Amino acid sequence: MKKQPETTEKTKQIFIDVFCELYSQKPIEKISIQEIAKKSGYNRSTFYQYFSDIYELLDFVENNLLNYIKEELANKELSMHTVQNALHCLDKREYLSILSALLGDYGSTRFLNRLKREITLDRLELNFPQNHSITPYLIEFYLSTSLSLFRLWLQRQKDLSSEDFFKLVDNLYTNGITPYSK
Repeated sequence: MKKQPETTEKTKQIFIDVFCELYSQKPIEKISIQEIAKKSGYNRSTFYQYFSDIYELLDFVENNLLNYIKEELANKELSMHTVQNALHCLDKREYLSILSALLGDYGSTRFLNRLKREITLDRLELNFPQNHSITPYLIEFYLSTSLSLFRLWLQRQKDLSSEDFFKLVDNLYTNGITPYSK
């Protein structure tokens, strides 16, 4: 007898949710399949029906998020604010635990670099000098600053409204920090 697709997806999602909860609290090396299974209310063999190991689960979570971003950005017009568009599309309730884990203290720089590659270069329409030695530095500054601010916002439990946060980021790029200093 085959399993119901809804049950299969629900079980898989439970493993993902528990993994993200644990990954936001400790490094991946300290997370065991036994711990994920126990916290999920399943046994280890059920986990192995979905994922071969924790790293496959991590890849699945990262790839799903990056594919979602890719789809969302494909539906938006390209603009100078593509990084903000990408971050704005991540400002959804269902992605918060995933983002808190992947961009949290124990998240990997590998994911951050994958995220930057997804957002960058061909998608950004910035007035940076073309084929100049400083261009990669300007792009890295733009992306890293945006992602770092977004990460801080998540860590601070989104203490600013989405509208205020994205307005702040835009203002910082446009006017710098001088208007905010006393």
